[in-house]
Amino acid sequence: MADNKKVNPETAEEEKLEETLEEEAVQKEDNETEKNEEDEKGDEGGKEKKSFFKKEKKDKKDLIIEELTDKYKRTFAEFDNFRKRSEKEKSAMYEIGAKDMVERILPIVDNFERGLATVPDEDKKLPFVDGMDKIYKQLMKALEEAGVKPIEAVGKEFDPEYHNAVIHVEDEAFGENIIAEELQKGYMYRDTVVRHSMVKVAN
Repeated sequence: MADNKKVNPETAEEEKLEETLEEEAVQKEDNETEKNEEDEKGDEGGKEKKSFFKKEKKDKKDLIIEELTDKYKRTFAEFDNFRKRSEKEKSAMYEIGAKDMVERILPIVDNFERGLATVPDEDKKLPFVDGMDKIYKQLMKALEEAGVKPIEAVGKEFDPEYHNAVIHVEDEAFGENIIAEELQKGYMYRDTVVRHSMVKVAN
């Protein structure tokens, strides 16, 4: 049996129009969604890019700080080394100058000792001799306070670092390699030998 139902042209046209509008609405919604996603990605990319540049800038600043800190430390170390070296050189120059001055004074000390040694016992109470003896003792005290002291010799074992042997003798009264007589007194300035003792060594 044939279907005699007829389709109303106006109704069909309305349905088609509705479908078209629905498709356009869906398409528009999809386009907006895609755009939002792209915008979000763009924002994230921008943030990442901004963060990257900020990080890069921060790293450069840190490098400059490290470089300046390193330069400061090296400059401070160089200055400290210079200061220590200057103090050492100054001390060495003082030692050399003081040692040179002591060497110049020692012959005067020797002449005092030789002169006083020749004075007879009966003349040692004379005012002149007594005055010379006091000057000698004052000179020796000043040298001692400055760090100058005589080297012990007689009765000590010969030591080439402090003594200069000019005569060897056979004497049973002394042991092997013992100093029997001091011919010229030696002196030290602090821990440095200014003049070796000139000695006579037994056996």
